[in-house]
Amino acid sequence: MYQQKISQIIHALDSLEVDFELDFNLPVKQRLLEGKGSELLHEAYNELCGKGEIPTLRSLKIPVKVGKHLLLYDDPNHFNRYRLSTLKTSLYQVFNFSWHAGYLRMCRSHERECLLSGLHDRVWHGPPIASSCFGPAEEAGDLSGNGAPGWKLNAYNDLQYDLISRLHGYRLLRIPAYENLMIGGQLQRIDKLLLQPNPDLLKSIGSWLTRKME
Repeated sequence: MYQQKISQIIHALDSLEVDFELDFNLPVKQRLLEGKGSELLHEAYNELCGKGEIPTLRSLKIPVKVGKHLLLYDDPNHFNRYRLSTLKTSLYQVFNFSWHAGYLRMCRSHERECLLSGLHDRVWHGPPIASSCFGPAEEAGDLSGNGAPGWKLNAYNDLQYDLISRLHGYRLLRIPAYENLMIGGQLQRIDKLLLQPNPDLLKSIGSWLTRKME
């Protein structure tokens, strides 16, 4: 389903003949994370009760790059209390992200949907590094105690994408599943619109995306 949404975003940009690059890989220059960058990562890691040395990504995998803009689509698994914790850290005072206020609201409002989609082992538990960093998982659906280490790792990695992309001179455009577009006089969620858009709808979505990059 995720890949289907990305494909439709690509079609939407293509419908307006926007130049873009697919599957962009951004190697992380570790020296950029020294000093203040490291402090910002440590703050978020500590907010999530991380243990031991903080992990850092070696590269960012971006599905769509438009000039200096990096586009990411965030499904329901990205909206929960752990992501809310990282969004409240100092990073978002040091750097301005146009989508930040909306993400705070969505993380508060849509954790129930995350509980519906994020109980599978691969999401709740995450990869082995998740339990190494955040401890063993509670029973699926139990957010007390250690809660979901997979969710925590996801939230921490989202913050890494936000920080690292900015330090490398890019603008990260996050497209949340819950954002609404005015289509035909009605507000409609982008995740629903991306399921089977017709050519006219693709152009509307493409125009909406290009406005976000202005």
